[in-house]
Amino acid sequence: MNTNPKVDDYLKKKDHPMAKEIDRVRKIILETDDRIEEDIKWSSPTFIYKGNIASFFMNAKKFVSLMFHKGATISDNSGLLQGDGKEARVARFENAQDIERKKESLQEVIREWIKMQDA
Repeated sequence: MNTNPKVDDYLKKKDHPMAKEIDRVRKIILETDDRIEEDIKWSSPTFIYKGNIASFFMNAKKFVSLMFHKGATISDNSGLLQGDGKEARVARFENAQDIERKKESLQEVIREWIKMQDA
């Protein structure tokens, strides 16, 4: 799992009310594939594999919001990705139980991104 110390420091300083939930989503994504990296972009933790996959929307305080920059192009049979914008889609996680319930869907969306980028 490729954790980035810059992201560790950012999250520690941010002291977000959903810090544990954000960290769990982060770990799920990074554990999905060892080639996924993370960095701080747009003042937010961002996941990267041959392009920007997704960034946390850190202004959300009562749930975890993860914006997939090109989510409209990712095959998602689970319905995890919400929205109808031209490119972006959002995955929303209400609490720890919701994260675990959506874990496989999140990992599948990440795998679809990797498959698209490798094609």
